[in-house]
Amino acid sequence: MCGRFVIISTPETLLRLLGFVERPNFPPRYNVAPTQPVPIVRLVAGKRRFALVHWGLIPSWVKDPREFALLINARIEGLTDKPSFRAAVKRRRCLVPADGFYEWQKAGKAKRPFFIRPRAGGPIAFAGLWETWADRDGGEIDTMAIVTCAANKTLAPIHDRMPAIVAPKNFDAWLDAEKVEAKTAIALLGPAPDDLLEVQEISTRVNNARNDGPELIAAVTAGSSARG
Repeated sequence: MCGRFVIISTPETLLRLLGFVERPNFPPRYNVAPTQPVPIVRLVAGKRRFALVHWGLIPSWVKDPREFALLINARIEGLTDKPSFRAAVKRRRCLVPADGFYEWQKAGKAKRPFFIRPRAGGPIAFAGLWETWADRDGGEIDTMAIVTCAANKTLAPIHDRMPAIVAPKNFDAWLDAEKVEAKTAIALLGPAPDDLLEVQEISTRVNNARNDGPELIAAVTAGSSARG
């Protein structure tokens, strides 16, 4: 799964990778959590557009979000069949910029946190789905979920799932829901190459979503306490 991630690249760096039209200005975030506003890039009238949406997809058919379970991830298996995701994967696919993500490994009754990031540094893009939900008064909210797949060999010792990372060469195909059907787009996704990412253990300070700073991604030394 993917329950927390990091966005620390500058807007200029993300623009070079993702090629969106806007010139947004936003601070680095070291502990992005569900329900928070997050940046996505989606295709609008043939152009890549930057938008802030809430993390936790709400399908358009939901009557009351308070009675609907938060969908922060969308498992790649069966996306075209599941009622919560099948419309979005056919019509509303997006990219979710990130510089890395967190995962927790079970260690008895405790869980050890790890930070996973590209070995070469720089941002990557997760596959995402977005939806617009409207209330009875016409108010609208855009929401998204991150697509997940089976973990690669690098992450498998920690967790059996990982976010699906879209290769830059596949950005256009993943975003263009008008020209590229869902099954073709889904076939572009899968576990990241084993050498793409690196893993390091970090402090349990990351467990608290209110903590946000560069100390969260600092590696803890072997044999030292990982408590924050």
